[in-house]
Amino acid sequence: MDVLFPAIADFIARHHEAAGIVLGVVTLLEAVVLLGAFIPATALMVMAGGLIAAGVLDGWTVLAFCVAGAFLGDAISYLLGRKLGPRALRHSALARHRRAIARTRLFMRRHGPVAIFFGRFFGPVRAFVPLVAGILQMSRTRFQIANVVSAALWVPIMLAPGYFAAKGLAQLEALGEADGLTIAMIVAAVLVVGGVVAWRVMAVRMRNRAAAAALCPAE
Repeated sequence: MDVLFPAIADFIARHHEAAGIVLGVVTLLEAVVLLGAFIPATALMVMAGGLIAAGVLDGWTVLAFCVAGAFLGDAISYLLGRKLGPRALRHSALARHRRAIARTRLFMRRHGPVAIFFGRFFGPVRAFVPLVAGILQMSRTRFQIANVVSAALWVPIMLAPGYFAAKGLAQLEALGEADGLTIAMIVAAVLVVGGVVAWRVMAVRMRNRAAAAALCPAE
């Protein structure tokens, strides 16, 4: 992964017109069971978000290819699960992941089709949810609906940190041109808001500790 990230990032930086296709392939491979562990999709998506904010990459193109890749990657894992059935769980390649797969099966049995949607955002079971859905013979229609909706939401969420970080840097540069009084007022406002939030968090924690002490008095 440490080798792949700089290589792919450099390719995207040099070939902007192909960035959407490359990122689409990255998200596809990241979603395929077992392969995903070797693909630095998260770091590349954050980088792409920053390049979109800077106007280097076209946001709609990247979004379209990445959603398609995320959808197809999960679809491939689902089809593998349907084709292999329960014997997939005995495959040597999955032997070291038995605990994660068992957790995924429990997650699927508890939440049904909803697990397909939330599984994409839940790290510990994310790589195995589509595979287990196929093994459990989940309805194709239910799976694909949850698959496409979750992919359409997951991609913007992954692009957002880099996008807003780049936008924030641009705003900071603009602030550098503002007068000292404006900057001082903004800093003061941030400190006040931060202080109020911290005070409320501490107050809630103190109340929780007091309630716990009341329920479990020292002997």
